[in-house]
Amino acid sequence: MNHLKIYRKRMIPDECILLKDDIILERTDDIIITKWNTLKPRRDFHHGYSCYFLKLGYKVSKFYREDNSLLYWYCDIVDYTYRETGEELLVTDLLADVVIYPDGYIKVLDLNELAVAIEQTLCEPHIITQALRKLDNLLNLIYDDKFDTLTSYIEKWVEK
Repeated sequence: MNHLKIYRKRMIPDECILLKDDIILERTDDIIITKWNTLKPRRDFHHGYSCYFLKLGYKVSKFYREDNSLLYWYCDIVDYTYRETGEELLVTDLLADVVIYPDGYIKVLDLNELAVAIEQTLCEPHIITQALRKLDNLLNLIYDDKFDTLTSYIEKWVEK
């Protein structure tokens, strides 16, 4: 199970990073759950958990401060490419993000980056369309008070 290499690919900025220190806690055909520390020391957050929803196109993460208090839930809209050779998962950030704060406040981020991606042809237009559909599906899940159907995957590991 832990032979899988997970790469985070961004369009803005253009980078691809091996998440070599992430610990895989669970892996099925539908999800991968990881535990991680920040790649570089930061003041705002320190560590967390992520659940990659392979069929939905989301990555839902629980971000913690250094004192282990919850900072927020962070949802990335992503695309996945699995390479059996080398057992690698390429997670491409499709730019749009949703943050959910402990008080329930919801913030959608980086929609302007979708426009930049189209203007600078950083990806095909159908990728942006796909990102918007995934974002809409995620927001509807949140607005319908069903976000716990996603967070429950992480919560079972946090409680251990």
